[in-house]
Amino acid sequence: MTVNSYLTNRASNAILSTGEQDSINRSVATLQTRLNSYFSSKLNSHFRFGSSTRGTILPRSMDGHSDIDYMVVFAEGGYTPQTYLNRLRAFVDAYYSSSDIKQSSPTIVLELNHIKFDLVPALANMWGGYQIPDGTSAWQNTNPNDFNGKLTEKNTANHHLIKPTIRLVKFWNAQNGYVFDSYSLEKWIVDQSYFYISTQRDYLLETFEKLATPTDTQWRKDKVERAKKIVAEVRRLERENMPVSAELEIKKLIPE
Repeated sequence: MTVNSYLTNRASNAILSTGEQDSINRSVATLQTRLNSYFSSKLNSHFRFGSSTRGTILPRSMDGHSDIDYMVVFAEGGYTPQTYLNRLRAFVDAYYSSSDIKQSSPTIVLELNHIKFDLVPALANMWGGYQIPDGTSAWQNTNPNDFNGKLTEKNTANHHLIKPTIRLVKFWNAQNGYVFDSYSLEKWIVDQSYFYISTQRDYLLETFEKLATPTDTQWRKDKVERAKKIVAEVRRLERENMPVSAELEIKKLIPE
């Protein structure tokens, strides 16, 4: 096996299994039914967004923080985010009292046995898009579908290797204590330029080489510097025609 074939295989394993996807879909359907029953006309809409709609969500076996982002758009405006967070908290208390529930501003986190939901209260903007909490007392504008389209376009233009690269880098991120915010990491990868490369190996190695070394905390700096050293060693071993050693080295970055 080469570095490229190993990474290609790991990227394909970083996709939700059919069973895991089916279980999530059942939980989403139940959530939707319960939201409609509890809130009725008090909601404009509610829907999934985030990595689960972009094809970049990881199985929980690879990322213990893997979750489903779910936006709940309230019909009545005029209140602070905390008011709507309180309404969502009352809803999950009513239907999911035996589950792990907590507020992690700006969301209500509902953790089931097989998946975690981040319920995000929102208000619809008159000119399009939504407002979501920026803390507990302020709002910020967002349009969750904009990034989905940008990612799809970037993935198509890059041999369909951007999404699997994102999954591999997110796996490294989770394995190393979440050096970066997951969403910010995805957006950063999509904003990078890749020229004259065409394999999973190429995209992953170049992504880590482009990754800026953090300077705010020592542990984050150490994690990124270690990753860069591994990538440099993989390239050296390949130049010296040592493919087996190169594969063993890349497994330090993306473990089995």
